[in-house]
Amino acid sequence: MSGTSITLLVIGAVIVWAIAIYNRFVKRKNVVQEAWSGIDVQLKRRSNLIPNLVEVVKGYAKHEAETLSKVTEQRTGNSVAERSAHETEVSKAIQSLLAVAEAYPDLKANENFLDLQNNLDEIESHIQSARRFYNGAVRDLNILVESFPSNLIANIFNFRAAQFFEIELDSERQVPQVKF
Repeated sequence: MSGTSITLLVIGAVIVWAIAIYNRFVKRKNVVQEAWSGIDVQLKRRSNLIPNLVEVVKGYAKHEAETLSKVTEQRTGNSVAERSAHETEVSKAIQSLLAVAEAYPDLKANENFLDLQNNLDEIESHIQSARRFYNGAVRDLNILVESFPSNLIANIFNFRAAQFFEIELDSERQVPQVKF
């Protein structure tokens, strides 16, 4: 083999490697976008359910319903950080609203309220699953963006690390109380 053949072979291998890495970035970016869409769908389902929940609660606890109404009327942001912050507030308001049922036995027994509460629990579970899927996709993309040598291709083609979707609730950080 001549020096020219070896050089062409090395250049060809580098080009094939760069194309493979680029395609991995495109795949990871699309998985992140698909995962974000899954979160968005679940958040929309929840926001569609909340007005019904508020209407049922209004007759029992006007102040709590007004609080939740104000939070849900706020515009959500476009970035992951803005959406995360907004969803933290919505989750806190929902927890507060559901706690009202404990103070109002009639509300707690209301069939519409119980049905809405069950639907909300199901949606919250779907949101949690979608959030885990999204964060896993973000993790995979971020590893690819930050790892050597793929970070060279990321810089050339302007692939950036994505933000994790986190809902910060104090209640999730508290140690559970175990009583005997």
